[in-house]
Amino acid sequence: MIRTLALCALALSTTSLYAAQDVAGAVVGAVKAVDRAGKVVVVDTKDGAVHTFHFTDEVAVHTGDGTRDISRDTLHGIDKGTVIVVHYTAKGGRETAHEIDRLGDKGLHEIKGTVKGVDHGAHTITIDTGKGTLDTLRLTGDATDDAARATGKGTEKAAKVTAYYTVDAGQKTAHFVERAF
Repeated sequence: MIRTLALCALALSTTSLYAAQDVAGAVVGAVKAVDRAGKVVVVDTKDGAVHTFHFTDEVAVHTGDGTRDISRDTLHGIDKGTVIVVHYTAKGGRETAHEIDRLGDKGLHEIKGTVKGVDHGAHTITIDTGKGTLDTLRLTGDATDDAARATGKGTEKAAKVTAYYTVDAGQKTAHFVERAF
């Protein structure tokens, strides 16, 4: 009996341990509301779900226009209706944004095409745009994870993707990669 209780307690504690672990992900959607004082942004995602993300002043924000001014506004350029990608972690039901990227007009640039290769060690992705050019983009840590999800194991070549990127000193850096459908 004691042994059975001990096994049950161990199983419950293991389940609780796994439930408390961070879950990482990224979603695309339109900003429904921003509470700058409460440091919350609510996003209506492409799949119809609504997410409430908490953020800190250290959240990485990429608007594509280079005008971010932390002292003035952490989410400069991110307002109701803005289409964004939120890279986040979830723990205990609380979703925390660690990177927010603005898409569309005044947002990150985009490349659509077929993946020709992903080098996870070098953190790069090469995309054939179908216009006779190959673009190789450096991948951020989050974008490396996105590229792995978007291309799937064994389909690194031939997957259709959209990569959203910034340009710094002539180097294209992808911040988000999603599978194109």
